[in-house]
Amino acid sequence: MKEYISERVLSLANYTIANKATVRDTAKNFGISKSTVHKDIVERLMDLYPQLAEEVKIILEINKAERHIRGGNATRNKYKIST
Repeated sequence: MKEYISERVLSLANYTIANKATVRDTAKNFGISKSTVHKDIVERLMDLYPQLAEEVKIILEINKAERHIRGGNATRNKYKIST
């Protein structure tokens, strides 16, 4: 693996852990696609830093469990009538 990729993987993982960020938030912050972030922190991270990968996996599972709540709030805010 090229060095810049392994550095990016580490940066993405550290950002995700520090901010409890979603894949979408991480991608927006780094200016890369969601699919790249997902591949980096799910697949490549496990090969490079297995302990860090476990920490990221916990955050991703929490985000996945809460996504229906975030979606509901976003819809509510979108159609909220101002008074």
